[in-house]
Amino acid sequence: MAAKRSIFEDVGAETPKTPVAQPGMIDRGAKGARGAIRIWLGLLFAMVVAMIVVGGLTRLTDSGLSITEWKPVTGAVPPMSVEAWESEFAKYQQIPEFQIQNTEMTLEEFKGIYWWEWGHRQLGRVIGLVWAIGFFGFLALRKIPTGWTGRLALPGVLGGVQGAIGWWMVSSGLGEGMLDVASYRLAVHLGLAFVILGLLGWYFLKLSRPERELMQARRAKEAKLWGLSTGLLHLAFLQILLGALVAGIDAGVAFPTWPLMNGGIFPPSPFLLEPVWRNFFEDPGLVQFMHRTLGYIVFAFAIFAWTRGRKSAHPRTRRAFDWMLVLCFGQVVLGIVAVLTQAQWHVAITHQLIAVLLWVAILRARFLSGYPLASSVREGL
Repeated sequence: MAAKRSIFEDVGAETPKTPVAQPGMIDRGAKGARGAIRIWLGLLFAMVVAMIVVGGLTRLTDSGLSITEWKPVTGAVPPMSVEAWESEFAKYQQIPEFQIQNTEMTLEEFKGIYWWEWGHRQLGRVIGLVWAIGFFGFLALRKIPTGWTGRLALPGVLGGVQGAIGWWMVSSGLGEGMLDVASYRLAVHLGLAFVILGLLGWYFLKLSRPERELMQARRAKEAKLWGLSTGLLHLAFLQILLGALVAGIDAGVAFPTWPLMNGGIFPPSPFLLEPVWRNFFEDPGLVQFMHRTLGYIVFAFAIFAWTRGRKSAHPRTRRAFDWMLVLCFGQVVLGIVAVLTQAQWHVAITHQLIAVLLWVAILRARFLSGYPLASSVREGL
């Protein structure tokens, strides 16, 4: 005889099994080729750093106006014959920089500045190619983590915009009476390069850990340190733009004294240009004064952020703020040396390179403030 059933029991029902937790579910659908993408981003990052350095040397060697046309595709091929070189030189001879400043330049000397500018543009093309191969390759293989397609596309889009801005900058130096590119256009060009570098660095850091780990780390976010590092990042970016203005009008060679500017705190006659706003972009003394003053402000703010960073409960966050302050101090010292040596090229380019390292150090300190890394975790950043 069959056993009696409870009136609350469904016929044919089986005893439900207790669900077993499946670790890694957050990352399973969004993992993608994080390691390979990180290597690709690291390569792009290194190439953009090289691009910034080569761009700085192109500016310091007065080579930026040697190529007077913008040919994104055909311009990749340099002059291959004597006739082609003479044609390029003839085009250069039509612009004010040659007619006013370089009238004694020979064809061989022209080749020297031409190669700097060509190399700068060619490196930009290579960066674009590396981005395109990586992005569309990962996209075709469906290896991009969920939510990352737009983020990884952004550096490439900005790189294309950067190429157009580069020509917009160069074209400003080809007009009547111009011996250099417009300083504010140079600032835009350099500023966008640092934005691209910052995006690549941030994505590199975020892909260094699985999504589940980042979600856990975000719960321990140190909000005050995050805010301080964000503010410092903005101040440093403004200082980078002012540095571009200094380079654009050769303001670094004016007033080669420190701490005063030829015996005074403020440069003499800083508002002679009309309208008044032009002085903040084109007066060497005033532009150098602004760059100096903001440098002191950035350093003071960095010290304050460091004192708060030393109180972090996470050792790697503390070390990140240590390195940030070391690089900031080194940048201040190099800035003073650049003033005293009238911005000799080797000092100036080192100053620019340390600016890149400081930018990355602030970015990393900010990342570790928002996503603290526990000391027991062995994943390196």
